[in-house]
Amino acid sequence: MKTHNMKKLFNKYKKVISTFLIVLLMYSCSAPKDVVYFQDIKNLDEITTSPKINATFKSQDIVSIVVSSADQESAIPFNTTSASIKKTENTSVSNNIDTKKSVYLIDSDGMIDFPVLGKLKIAGLSTSQVREMIKEKLKTYIKQPTISVRLENFKITVLGEVRNPGPFVIDNERVTLIEAIGLAGDLSINGKRTNITVIREDDNKQIIHKIDITTKDIFNSPAYYLKQNDIVYVEPNSSRTKMSRTNNWPRVLTSVGSLLGIIISIIVLTR
Repeated sequence: MKTHNMKKLFNKYKKVISTFLIVLLMYSCSAPKDVVYFQDIKNLDEITTSPKINATFKSQDIVSIVVSSADQESAIPFNTTSASIKKTENTSVSNNIDTKKSVYLIDSDGMIDFPVLGKLKIAGLSTSQVREMIKEKLKTYIKQPTISVRLENFKITVLGEVRNPGPFVIDNERVTLIEAIGLAGDLSINGKRTNITVIREDDNKQIIHKIDITTKDIFNSPAYYLKQNDIVYVEPNSSRTKMSRTNNWPRVLTSVGSLLGIIISIIVLTR
């Protein structure tokens, strides 16, 4: 008789229990999709990337400019190690910058104070343009001068679902989105690979690029080559969002235990 009553009770709540278990199973089995990069690339696939953006200098950039010549004595007045870059509220010297170089902080007017030549406006110019400008101005002082120009504080920031988020100072002026993700230790399993955001400032405007790194279209994106001060944000996928909403498994297990306790109590009380 007791067995018959238990079967009858179980059949009565069978649909409720089955529905709950199906939902629980779907949740536990849910996993981030599209975790593989460049899924549509085939063997020996040849891809032409977009030309690298020719970056230009901006206010608060730190630039090193070294002048050399066959006659080094004539180049000495144009190389100074006394040019100091003091920390201010808006800028600071990176530990990676060799302060023994001739380094210059571009002021709010886009100018630097260059030895002998005086004020030079270099904001808005590329590395090659600055090199040619200074080379032209030095022709009356030095025979066949060689000019080395380099941005010393090229920095990007990677945030979100990566293993090592934070700012990164780059040793050169060329870094791709894939390299930036590598610097950040790659995406975590919870990172959404189909909708990575690159935030870029251009002419005091914030430009947003959305990139799917599971396809080869990334190589043709205008944000494939990152620019100075770009911010890369990797948002969490749906699995990660669900985990945060439910406070992970402990809460789920508590709910399961509570439901089983209720079922057992009903069975005991109706025996």
